[in-house]
Amino acid sequence: MSSNKYRSTPLFGGALVCDLPDKFADVSKLREVPDNQEVWIDKDGFTSIIFDITERVGPAGSGLESDGRALTVHLEDLVGSDIDTVKVWNTTETQFTTLDEDLPAYTLIATQTPKSSSKESSSAPDFTALILTLLRLEKVSTDVLITINVPHIKGEYDEDEVDLALGKQGELIGDAVEYAAKIWESFKIRDWNLFNEV
Repeated sequence: MSSNKYRSTPLFGGALVCDLPDKFADVSKLREVPDNQEVWIDKDGFTSIIFDITERVGPAGSGLESDGRALTVHLEDLVGSDIDTVKVWNTTETQFTTLDEDLPAYTLIATQTPKSSSKESSSAPDFTALILTLLRLEKVSTDVLITINVPHIKGEYDEDEVDLALGKQGELIGDAVEYAAKIWESFKIRDWNLFNEV
């Protein structure tokens, strides 16, 4: 059983709420964060959790093909021109426990490896794992993205424990998967008007 402790955390002024790990801090208390984002960072590490409210991508209606395309568009937006450094390991349909079962949601696990030229910086991660969940809210023309970024910096993780091709996630990704599962279980929309404002 993991030792992570969670607390119910209001997001966007309480319009959304979910359980986040105790050890995560609200980045907006340290620096400016766009109105459509909530950014939380691990006080003891490098992992961050970002909630992003964006305009819905793609045509009306829902289905694996159009939703899958939307997930790809959001991933490309996230990593920008570095898309060729990204490897997607798996994509699954996701169920948010407290939301209507009809709301489509998907999660992918990917890794992004920096281009070799950036290796000169010793603080550059060997790679960053991404757990990206897309929640499709068609009736308010909104996509909610929940991204957990997990930089793996040399000396900060056990390299022998991580081999996604063999299904070995290591401790950092294992924790991030647990955070994601806790968010899917506890995520609630308290005020739908939020999506008209952002």
